[in-house]
Amino acid sequence: MMLQLIKLELTKTMRSTSFAKSVLVAIFLGFLAIILLSYLLILGIFLKEIIVKGLNQTDAYEFLSANLVYFFLIEFMYRYFTQQLPVIELERFLHLPIKKSRIINFLLLRSFISPLTLIAVLIFTPFAFKEIMPRFGDAAAWSWLMCILLTSWSLHWLMLWFKQKFEDSFTGLAVIFVVLLLGVGSNYYGWFNIGELVKPIFDWSLTSVIPVAVMVVVFALLYRLAYTYYRNNAYLEDLSKEENVRFANSSFGILNRFGLSGELANLEWKLIIRHKKSRTYLMLAGFFLLYGLIFYTNPLYQSEEGFSHLFIFVGTFITSIFMLQYGQMFLSWNSANFDFFLKTRGGVEALVKGKYLLFVLTSAISFIASVPYVYFGWDILLIHICTFLFNMGVVIHLVIYFSLWKPKPMDLNKGAMFNYEGVGIAQFLMMLPIFLGPYAVYFPFALLINQYAGLAALAIAGLIGIVASPYLSSLPVKKILKNRYEISSAFRQEI
Repeated sequence: MMLQLIKLELTKTMRSTSFAKSVLVAIFLGFLAIILLSYLLILGIFLKEIIVKGLNQTDAYEFLSANLVYFFLIEFMYRYFTQQLPVIELERFLHLPIKKSRIINFLLLRSFISPLTLIAVLIFTPFAFKEIMPRFGDAAAWSWLMCILLTSWSLHWLMLWFKQKFEDSFTGLAVIFVVLLLGVGSNYYGWFNIGELVKPIFDWSLTSVIPVAVMVVVFALLYRLAYTYYRNNAYLEDLSKEENVRFANSSFGILNRFGLSGELANLEWKLIIRHKKSRTYLMLAGFFLLYGLIFYTNPLYQSEEGFSHLFIFVGTFITSIFMLQYGQMFLSWNSANFDFFLKTRGGVEALVKGKYLLFVLTSAISFIASVPYVYFGWDILLIHICTFLFNMGVVIHLVIYFSLWKPKPMDLNKGAMFNYEGVGIAQFLMMLPIFLGPYAVYFPFALLINQYAGLAALAIAGLIGIVASPYLSSLPVKKILKNRYEISSAFRQEI
């Protein structure tokens, strides 16, 4: 039966109308994966030298064993954002005369065949043979390595269950925040060293097979957990339905005062909440609000007089992160219904102004959420105020105008990680003027007068842009109408 399922997958792929394009994409991604995995293998081969010579550690094993838990915390995070769920594939098999147990087993095992599975293998296998085997013996090396690999692979099954059950809930966000707190906060603030707490388990694996046996049991139990959950919910009205996201039908009441543009802004907000890719951007924006903790608390960026010039970038980033992420694909979010706006009187103008309203509102929320950074000094709050004004008066117009250069279609139901639909050369080039723009205004006044004069220049430039917003917001509308046939034709292309 497994062979029959594999045959069905191959037949589906070969009969696809975009088979040639899929093959080229697969070849490119495969080549890219080989390059990245090769880098990981090189890292594993020279891991001992990196620890001893690069990090000035006398014992490579002791250092690595004490910090292995951070590797697994990082793995938990990148699996959360990159690991794909087999739900869409499940929908295609449920109507076939095949036992659900076989379908679930096939999809789960197929999901295990992934580059993510090889990361721990490539990094730690060379280290086990180069460092542990000569010091502790063959059996110890194999036991230690299998303990690590089984831990890494167990995270695969845990994440399949966790993402399907909690990805779009407050519980999921709380767990991710706790993982971040454990991984970054515990050591940075000196609460406790979680690595030292877990180290004895890996040390024990050098002299006993019990840790390996325990991890085998954990591996099997987590597989069973994922299998049972998918087996019990393998119905079209459960796993395949549109996710029931909290506040999915909510809206910002303040936007209703702006007529049709406000209504479209509220519809855009519902689109963001209901679709996976935009929802991921929203969640990442929340995480990036903590970005300032990396810089504002770091002694390297402290200055005896004034503040670090780097804080201008940090303030710009924090107070506009969602606008920068979501706005760079300004029209691609509406690629499926772009023709509707073209055929509606004033539709394009209302669409553009509605997005303006939404960007202003979300950026204002980001700014308000960043106010607690005043704890690190009043200068930080002043930076955030000035950069927020500059974002609303200047950066917002740059983002929207640059995003209109050859927009591409996009499937909203796909995830955000390693998904480049809607992304073109414009999305990469637009980051330069967006992040260099504040410095172009700030530096002349900061260097000739002082830093606060540079902040004042940012605020004044932003206020001028806000006053001129009616005119500036009309420029994207004219550009869209001028290129409407080209844009509409591009959005009809198969993704």
